[in-house]
Amino acid sequence: MPTDSSNQKHHFETDAVRTQTERTQHREHSTPLFMTSSFVFESAEQARALFADEVPGNIYTRFSNPNNNEFVEKVCRMEGADDGVATASGMSAIFTSFMALLKQGDHIIASRSVFGSTHQILTQILPRYGISFDYADIANPSEWESKFKANTKMVFIETPSNPALDIIDLEWLGGLCKKKNVIFNVDNCFCTPYLQTPIQYGADISIHSATKFMDGQGRTIGGIIVGKEDLIKEIRFYARHSGPSMSPFNSWVLSKSLETLAVRMERHCQSALALAEFLESHPEVELVKYPFLPSHPQHDLAKKQMRLGGGVVTFEVKGGIERGRKFLDSLEWFSHSANLGDSRTIATHPASTTHSKLKEEERLAVGITPGLIRISVGLEHIEDIKTEITRALEKSR
Repeated sequence: MPTDSSNQKHHFETDAVRTQTERTQHREHSTPLFMTSSFVFESAEQARALFADEVPGNIYTRFSNPNNNEFVEKVCRMEGADDGVATASGMSAIFTSFMALLKQGDHIIASRSVFGSTHQILTQILPRYGISFDYADIANPSEWESKFKANTKMVFIETPSNPALDIIDLEWLGGLCKKKNVIFNVDNCFCTPYLQTPIQYGADISIHSATKFMDGQGRTIGGIIVGKEDLIKEIRFYARHSGPSMSPFNSWVLSKSLETLAVRMERHCQSALALAEFLESHPEVELVKYPFLPSHPQHDLAKKQMRLGGGVVTFEVKGGIERGRKFLDSLEWFSHSANLGDSRTIATHPASTTHSKLKEEERLAVGITPGLIRISVGLEHIEDIKTEITRALEKSR
């Protein structure tokens, strides 16, 4: 794993801007793009030593690349992780972390509220390899204790969850995983390392869909896994030979995106809180959920382990699913998309899109009601965002 020339720990924003690979002979100020599939060797002995992992260096971009290395190094510094692996997408990061560390006969405990594709991996794909799972309720700590088995190898969670924004006590669950000697794997996508660092609370692995807030502008797809050195060594071996590698171009884009992550997340969170407070007082809104609203069931916990409340707000309009659809169709300039974490505000109906493959009872169990609307709050002016929602609520009555 590369480091900057000083190898010194700075504040978050400084590391995001100043961590970079070594300059080439051209002494460029901004890291160049290394669009190459392979790298040449200075000698037969150097080639042998590189393949034997006796010396650091790049061999083939599926294994490593200066752009990938820089992106990984930045996220490791932000998360407080030993090492990491960049992958082609957020889902490839999740799947790689499972397949690299689990084997036939192993068991996973997962939070009941997970992203739709993660649910499909747990329920439809992993059982093909003899890997079983159980869900546990975020709000019921005693249920987690009861789910552990002799073959439990990993606990996997999202916090805040997508889209219900439920919060899990990372410190408590981290301690439980340590006591049970199982891997604690956290999807930290909604928070980014700027808002939350799960490793600080006992997580062994922290995963991101870099497609979301890390990129922040809806330009690219990417994922990253960071964590303990021994686990990342196993993950790197699996990724190196199975090939879910991130392209150098995407790594280059994402590394530049991280330079503005702190200022972007400050604005996302500021506007999201203002929107949540506005919606909570609106007569046409049934329910609002946002981690930093005092009305959130885990508000105190969110304040303890998150720097700010995040850029996503969920709410239910009065009138159920039909009113919700009318509301979405009444929006004039919000993006109606299944993505999130963009500079542009996005409205999503999870029950019919991102979580549509779940059965209705499964959705209801994790707070995804038929009329739930998820808003990924962008960087537009907050008054324009509130005006757009007000107009759509009025038109959809």
